[in-house]
Amino acid sequence: MPEKTSLSILVAGGAGFVGSHLCERLIADGHRVVCLDNLQTGSRDNLRRLEAHERFRLRIGDIVRPLPTRVSRTRFDRIYNLACAASPPLYQRDPEHTLLTSVLGTDRLLRLAERDGARLLQASTSEVYGDPIAHPQVESDWGNVNCTGPRACYDEGKRAAEALCFDFERLGRAEVRVARIFNTYGPRLSAHDGRVVSNLVSQAIAGEDITVFGDGAQTRSFCFVADLVEGLMRLMEHPVSPRGPVNLGNPEELTIRQLVEVVLELTGSSSKVVHQRLPVDDPRRRRPDITRAIEILGWRPTTSLGDGLRTTIAWFEAQDRPRPRQDETELVA
Repeated sequence: MPEKTSLSILVAGGAGFVGSHLCERLIADGHRVVCLDNLQTGSRDNLRRLEAHERFRLRIGDIVRPLPTRVSRTRFDRIYNLACAASPPLYQRDPEHTLLTSVLGTDRLLRLAERDGARLLQASTSEVYGDPIAHPQVESDWGNVNCTGPRACYDEGKRAAEALCFDFERLGRAEVRVARIFNTYGPRLSAHDGRVVSNLVSQAIAGEDITVFGDGAQTRSFCFVADLVEGLMRLMEHPVSPRGPVNLGNPEELTIRQLVEVVLELTGSSSKVVHQRLPVDDPRRRRPDITRAIEILGWRPTTSLGDGLRTTIAWFEAQDRPRPRQDETELVA
């Protein structure tokens, strides 16, 4: 990122888990940041360190609807689109809104980028690969997605958003970057949103039964949020378009059973493990090939799973929040 250059940056979904960490990093680097969020899954609590900052503004709004005047009248140099619920229990509560957030919302932000000559980064997802046939997942993989299943509102919405981004790029209407984000964890994960790390950690701390869906042999790869934010910013500021999506995630793969063992050891919990039915269309394996990220961005995760989980556990232990009910939890990306 150029030194001594203060950019005007819009972060849609900036009150969410990843978005709030991104906002903090951008402010720390000297930029002016407008956070646009409908607070459907994001939280003002995530922005407590920033709300009084002179270079930060929170605007309440939903990208499915026309942008708030104070956003549409501002000119931006960069636009990060992180706006969308990211866990099945949340995005399946209102699947129509989830799909429209990715399609209509991304279109609105692309048109804003086109107007301003801004660069836009679309936060896509490993879910575009569905239940992958190829392993590890490489960006050239077209995916194996159930387009009519209960996860389709998210998976297909993100795929459509990518298509919009690359059509705008091909037509010369906007400069875009697309990041396919794999499982991410860290402080500010909500205990209620059903992600596997927040489920396991919050249940272990509370001494509740640990919920494992299926036999626990399914795999995931977990990236600490600070590493992801670094990757997002490097992708946004790369001077040349990668001409395609870039995987951002940790290529260290482990089973859910292995993750449970690590969480139990680090929390000192004696919680018992109980098994429940695997959710519909839940991927069996998930590991990113990050060759493009390494070659193009010089990026790779640097935080070990142990160090990242210790930081995450400490954050959960400091919270006074209700624990998730088992009927609301789900193993998700």
